[in-house]
Amino acid sequence: MKVQLSGIAPEELSELISLVKGVHGFDFSDYGKASLTRRVSRIMSLKKLSFYDLKHRLVNEDGFFQHFLEEVTVNVTEMFRDPNFYRSVNELVIPYLSTYQHVKIWTAGCSSGEEVYSLAILLREAGIKHKCFIYGTDINTEVLKEARKGIYSFRKIKSYAENYVMASLKGSLTDHFTVMYDAATIHSELKQDTLFSVHNLVSDGVFNEFQLITCRNVFIYFDNALQERILDLFYNSLAPHGFLCLGSKETIRSETFRKKFKVINGKENIYQKIGT
Repeated sequence: MKVQLSGIAPEELSELISLVKGVHGFDFSDYGKASLTRRVSRIMSLKKLSFYDLKHRLVNEDGFFQHFLEEVTVNVTEMFRDPNFYRSVNELVIPYLSTYQHVKIWTAGCSSGEEVYSLAILLREAGIKHKCFIYGTDINTEVLKEARKGIYSFRKIKSYAENYVMASLKGSLTDHFTVMYDAATIHSELKQDTLFSVHNLVSDGVFNEFQLITCRNVFIYFDNALQERILDLFYNSLAPHGFLCLGSKETIRSETFRKKFKVINGKENIYQKIGT
C-alpha cells in the first residue's frame, strides 16, 4: 500500500523536537513553530518521507541530521543585503569604531560569509580593517566551509555589485575580488583577521567582548522567549557602548532590553549598549 505523504502535524512536530534533542542534542523547542513546520514539511515532501521515515533516518542514517539541519536553518544571504543598512553603518558606526585601538566584531548566523566580507570591505575602505578582527559564526558546518573559501559565482557578484553601489560606497566591488572564469575569490587581505566557527545561539554562551555584533534576519525564526535569551547573550557579549545590529524586520520588543540599548537608527535596527 502506498504511504500518503503530507505536512507534519503539531503533535508530530513536538515529538520530532524531543527526538532531535535526545539523539543529537540540538534544541528546536524555542524556534518559531510556523516556520519550523513549513521547513520540516518541505523536507518530507522533497524526500518523499512519511513521519515514520523521517524519524528513522534521523536516528539511524549517518549524515542525515546534518542535511536536515542545513534545510531547517535559514541560509539566505548576499553581500550588502539591504544597502541602506550598510550606508547607515558606514555613517553612524564606523566613525565610532575608528576611535578604538582594537576592534572585535561578531557576525552571528553568518551563513556562507557574505555579510562578514561586506563588513570587511566597509572597514577596508574606511582604512581601519588592519585593527579589526571579525568572527563569523553559524550552526551549519557546510555553509561555514563555503564562507572560509570566499568564492562566489560571477552571477552572484553582479547582483552584489548593485547592492554595493546602492550602499553609496566608493570604487567598485570587483576591486575586492580576483575574478576567474565564472567565479570570483575575495582578496586574501579581507580574509586576514577573520575567523569562521560553529556557534549555537540557542545553547552556547559568551566567548569574547565585542564592539559590534550583527545578527540580521535570524531573530524572526525564534519565539519571543528565545529572542530574549539571545538578546541577553548579545548584551553580555558587547563591550560598553558597543553596537548591536538586527535585521530590517526585527526589533527589540522587550521593555527590559529597550532600557539597556539606545536606538541609533530605528529604521535599520541599529542599537548601542547603554552603561557598563
